[in-house]
Amino acid sequence: MSRERLYLFDTTLRDGAQTAGIEFSLEDKIAIAGMLEELGVDYVEGGYPGANPVDTAFFEKKRTRKATFTAFGMTKRAGRSAANDPGVQALVNSAADATCFVAKAWDYQVELALGSTTEEHLEGLADTVRTAASAGKEALVDLEHFFDGYKANRAYALACVQTALDAGARWVVLCDTNGGTMPSEVREIVADVMTIAPGDRLGIHPHDDTGQAVANALAAVETGVRQIQGTLNGLGERCGNANLVTLIPTLVLKPFYAERFETGITPAQLERLTHISRAFDDRLNRAPARQAPYVGASAFATKAGIHASALLKDFSTYEHVPPESVGNERAIMVSQQAGKSNLLTALARHDIVLEKDDPRLEKLLATVKERESRGYSYDGADASFAVLARRVLGTLPDFFDVENYRTMVERRHNAMGDEVTVTEAVVKIRVDGELLMSVAEGNGPVNALDQALRKDLGKYSARIEDLELVDFKVRILDGGTGAVTRVLVESRDSSGDRWVTIGVSPNIIDASFEALYESITYKLLKTEASWDSASGAKTSRARNLAG
Repeated sequence: MSRERLYLFDTTLRDGAQTAGIEFSLEDKIAIAGMLEELGVDYVEGGYPGANPVDTAFFEKKRTRKATFTAFGMTKRAGRSAANDPGVQALVNSAADATCFVAKAWDYQVELALGSTTEEHLEGLADTVRTAASAGKEALVDLEHFFDGYKANRAYALACVQTALDAGARWVVLCDTNGGTMPSEVREIVADVMTIAPGDRLGIHPHDDTGQAVANALAAVETGVRQIQGTLNGLGERCGNANLVTLIPTLVLKPFYAERFETGITPAQLERLTHISRAFDDRLNRAPARQAPYVGASAFATKAGIHASALLKDFSTYEHVPPESVGNERAIMVSQQAGKSNLLTALARHDIVLEKDDPRLEKLLATVKERESRGYSYDGADASFAVLARRVLGTLPDFFDVENYRTMVERRHNAMGDEVTVTEAVVKIRVDGELLMSVAEGNGPVNALDQALRKDLGKYSARIEDLELVDFKVRILDGGTGAVTRVLVESRDSSGDRWVTIGVSPNIIDASFEALYESITYKLLKTEASWDSASGAKTSRARNLAG
């Protein structure tokens, strides 16, 4: 039996950016777009070019390889044509493949928020869509407040759908903007919309204000809608959007949906779901939700007792899907079996192949668990995991040793009488027995340490010339001034690869130094097979260890 195609539209970088306390930098957006590509969604909505400097810079060039790169914006303003509207033209002239325009499907909102008429708004909607389509963009329309608008004025809400389709919109998306619609209402209203529009031209955009965004998305799909809009980990304003991290495995693994529909998510991509979800939270500098469906640390955790006993006899007794299918792991408190499969998969990403009965695997697993109990988290710091694995397995080259380091922060008055802060770092390292000392000033102790550590690495200096620190995050794991601190450092090089390393210590400088040290070590690992140590030149033996 042939299956119908469902399309997954991610709006983390646009609607998810409305989350209180969340501000995406350009580097954040680039990295998250990479995560979404890795996951395999069909559309990546990156923001609103022209609305702010970050979004404008993000859309200066295409940021996806396979997913449809999508820009968001408003329909044209009243009193001018779409061809002469700066907002519409910013979208049309951006590097986006598709443009998603928001229009108001509730007549009350048209009158209240826009001070316009429904007739004028429909004309503007049609003009905007035609302009985008004629420019070669795939046009989408988000009908804001659609369900509330339908209840207030069915004729106008349906006219919005018809107008968008007639003008050439590929998708018309029904938005539950207030998040208060019930699944039964979604089914009833979507069924009515389908009397004038085919399901393969309709999308659903539910918010989670009643905790039913995922249920509403599934209700719409069951009724005939073929595009789902949501965000990573349910990010979004107020209570969030539909959580794609929950929706995707439900659609792919549950027979009720999997036998009727197909998505662009492969089994291998689904196995990266837990890693992507947790790495995303790490980038936001927040703790992952332990009880999140499918990907939470407690999603497949069982305490000792009759549950654990039954689980050991048959995993399906207390697991609705195999944890490894979504990249998670089983946690049985009375068993030592948890984690091996995931560990082998993680090792394979770094070209490290071990047999499941290799005793070194047990040692590595115990080391990872012990370090995680002290605050380390390798889901968002895969480069540190690669370094740790090679260290435990005895395959980590002895590139350089740090003898000691020192930082100094001094606030003083300069010759002009202005108060300034000066930061200096001194690092002593040993390379092949030779002691090297570097001194550097920087914008704060971490930057000074970074500069000093990389200033003179002896014979390895040329191999880290293109290394660049692009992000630095700090999380306090325990309360109080003496709390344990976790630092995440993101680095990149000229190949375009990015990697994250971690440091944990009661001392924030020490945690930072550990993360910086591992970033440089990983860079050297990454280039080891492509460097002729005798001549100091790159050879054709290039090998990508970025994972």
